[in-house]
Amino acid sequence: MACLKDTEIGALYTLEETIAKDIFEGAAYPWEVLPKIGDFIVKLGNTLPEELYERKGDNVWIARNAKVYPSACINGPAIIDEEAEVRHCAFIRGNAIVGKGAVVGNSTELKNVILFNKVQVPHYNYVGDSILGYKAHMGAGSITSNVKSDKTLVVVKAGTDALETGLKKFGAMLGDHVEVGCNSVLNPGTVIGRETNVYPTSMVRGYIPAHSIYKKQGEIADKY
Repeated sequence: MACLKDTEIGALYTLEETIAKDIFEGAAYPWEVLPKIGDFIVKLGNTLPEELYERKGDNVWIARNAKVYPSACINGPAIIDEEAEVRHCAFIRGNAIVGKGAVVGNSTELKNVILFNKVQVPHYNYVGDSILGYKAHMGAGSITSNVKSDKTLVVVKAGTDALETGLKKFGAMLGDHVEVGCNSVLNPGTVIGRETNVYPTSMVRGYIPAHSIYKKQGEIADKY
């Protein structure tokens, strides 16, 4: 039976696979760090070595070996880590960390996010107020919905457990190696465990266990 312990930081993420490892210190659940991302970027950015990272604009640090296309828009605070790729017409609105080797694709929009190393959001994605773990991938057109339609605060639900987050804006927490199918919607407060696959065109909410295949609401199969 799923419980809130399954949504803790250590259950979802390999912290060695992000430049933002220190932001999680002292937190139990990953969404606790969402309000801290902007200040953390500024503090970390000012310590990055100039021979590896170039500061551009207002609190934007871009690794010198990252590939950023001319039509991409990056607002600070933001860090684009080494060997990351930010493609044509990507829109990074601020408070964003793009990990080593990560891909931010055509017309993808990011806002208040941490993308761990090797994350791919490569085609027409919206990712807001979310954290995506190592090698997580969102298929074309899949998005995180980060505000409830009734504008109430987000509650995380896992099995019979429920935890009030105190957050109005909270998209999704994706564990390491999560695969989200094309044109899926991750509703506010979604948490997906490690190595889980989500079918295309899915509507997802609540906690989805690790090592699962999410077919539709109420139909989740064990992956192994």
